[in-house]
Amino acid sequence: MSIEFLITTFIVVASPGTGAIYTLATALSRGAKASVIAAFGCTLGIVPHILAAVGGLAAILHTSAVAFEIFKYAGVAYLLYMAWNSLGKEGALKVETSSAVRSAVEIVIRAILINILNPKLSVFFLAFLPQFVSAGETHPLARMLSLSGVFMAMTFAVFATYGIFAASMRDHVISRPNVIAWMRRTFAGAFVVLGLRLALAER
Repeated sequence: MSIEFLITTFIVVASPGTGAIYTLATALSRGAKASVIAAFGCTLGIVPHILAAVGGLAAILHTSAVAFEIFKYAGVAYLLYMAWNSLGKEGALKVETSSAVRSAVEIVIRAILINILNPKLSVFFLAFLPQFVSAGETHPLARMLSLSGVFMAMTFAVFATYGIFAASMRDHVISRPNVIAWMRRTFAGAFVVLGLRLALAER
């Protein structure tokens, strides 16, 4: 396992994304246990991206300029939508103060759906992951799956850490509307930056 892959993986996982925001919102609205469940759901949401990469979609995007551009700008549009959505009180960072308990299954399903639509993951698995599998690799599929397993493990660890930390601050945050508004603007700005970076990405 190369140090370059581990560093790249950590940067991708730790940077703001739809899964991280959902985990944080769950932590702030439902507490630490729910945030860990959300982190697990987001980790499961990585599986479709792995299957797409293993199934050859990565090769199509690598060889087809049109397919890559369509995929890229669809991701840009989604990131800009998430930036706009994050600013609203009913958006991605909605903090629920009601005592109603959301089931673990509901949290996991929503997390999976959110991460399936996460363009950051698509770009990583379809554009970057294949670069860490050399052309002379004896067992390329096994290599790609092992790298994907490391990515999933790191995702769960980082997201769970985010969630537990956010849950510890829950009482301080939900009682301060200005803090929540600042968080919404921060995440919205991060989405815009990610969108611009993706728009400038080359094959």
